[in-house]
Amino acid sequence: MSTVFLFPGQGSQKVGMGQELYQHYDLVKHKFKQANDILNQDITKLIFEGSSEELQLTYNAQPAILLLSVAILEVLNKEYGVIADAVAGHSLGEFSALVAAGGLSFEDALKTVKKRGELMQEAVPTGIGSMAAVLGAEDELVETVCKEISKEGHKVEPANYNCPGQLVISGHKKAVDQACEQLKAKGVKRCIPLKVSAPFHSSLLEPAGRALRTYLEQIDWSKNLNIPYWANVDAQKYTSTEGTVDRLESQVWSSVKWTQSLKAIFREYPDANCIEVGPGNVVCGHVKKINTDIKCAPSQTEHDIQNLI
Repeated sequence: MSTVFLFPGQGSQKVGMGQELYQHYDLVKHKFKQANDILNQDITKLIFEGSSEELQLTYNAQPAILLLSVAILEVLNKEYGVIADAVAGHSLGEFSALVAAGGLSFEDALKTVKKRGELMQEAVPTGIGSMAAVLGAEDELVETVCKEISKEGHKVEPANYNCPGQLVISGHKKAVDQACEQLKAKGVKRCIPLKVSAPFHSSLLEPAGRALRTYLEQIDWSKNLNIPYWANVDAQKYTSTEGTVDRLESQVWSSVKWTQSLKAIFREYPDANCIEVGPGNVVCGHVKKINTDIKCAPSQTEHDIQNLI
């Protein structure tokens, strides 16, 4: 039996998340205090007592989710000896996965995702870009419609391949709206606009990725990975940090190949027990739609963790 840790991305944040674990585990308290010091910000207060509007800002949501994900990781590893055979993370979650794999320190990850959030937030003026979730459509149909619509200054692209029947598109607002109209005309029943601050994982964010590279290059990537991880940009398995800067740079504006990554993992680990390490249980929903034989359990509360143990 293999254990696979899967780390959620942005959108899983919620005010009060992790508070029970914070009260129960000294390891979690220490991680939150460490994060306050690293960021020179009371992120603990923001997570436990802040407003939903403030927490969902990209430059707050990303470090907050990574913090809780790594805190839960420490509880599983150090408190209960639960160690993963492989890891993967959805978008932002790829940074958490790299921490779990031993290729990235918690401090470097936290600082980088804070900067990543700022750059992504600032990349496109408010109102210019948008995203929408297309539900119940074949990926090929969505890809074709996006390709037919896109032109310079009017781009819409596949952004997140979350699971079969759920593909998020991203780009210029007018192009996203047009794509939704065309998809509905072709029989797609649901195309839901998302409440996001920027057109994530579209080519509009390429300047943000280029700027992030400056920060990624300052990190010591010489560490060996303890366990393999699967990357978003190509759904490939990696056992070293070679090429990580290139992958994380382009990940900002490239499609998240999450469906493809999970399918690849389950081919290699057909007996996998998956744990969603972080807030929420969105990723477990993806797993269920990809392979009903694979078990996936959340870990966001003490009850969840005791069920796992």
